[in-house]
Amino acid sequence: QVQLVESGGGLVQAGGSLRLSCVASGSVFNCNGMGWYHQAPGKQRDMVAFITNDGSTNYADSVKGRFAISRDNSKTTLYLQMNSLNADDTAVYSCYCPTKRTVYWGQGTQVTVSS
Repeated sequence: QVQLVESGGGLVQAGGSLRLSCVASGSVFNCNGMGWYHQAPGKQRDMVAFITNDGSTNYADSVKGRFAISRDNSKTTLYLQMNSLNADDTAVYSCYCPTKRTVYWGQGTQVTVSS
């Protein structure tokens, strides 16, 4: 079992920045990397960023150059630094941990960008 708790969401003006955090506990060693998804109202959930256990990263085209994903050395805290935010970034952001058997999700944190 892996538990994930996000924080750091909120209301920000367009052009501003936020940093999301995701604290993982439990059998984190089973995670095959970790990442972030977001889901806007009425839209499907989309991958935002992913980091492998060896530190390689992958980003959605819409956030490349603006967002940065990272993990602390213990791999128990995942971050998403979001810069140059725009209205299209408004969504619930959830972190996830894929394992061999299942995918664990956090409860999500709301990010709202005002124009």
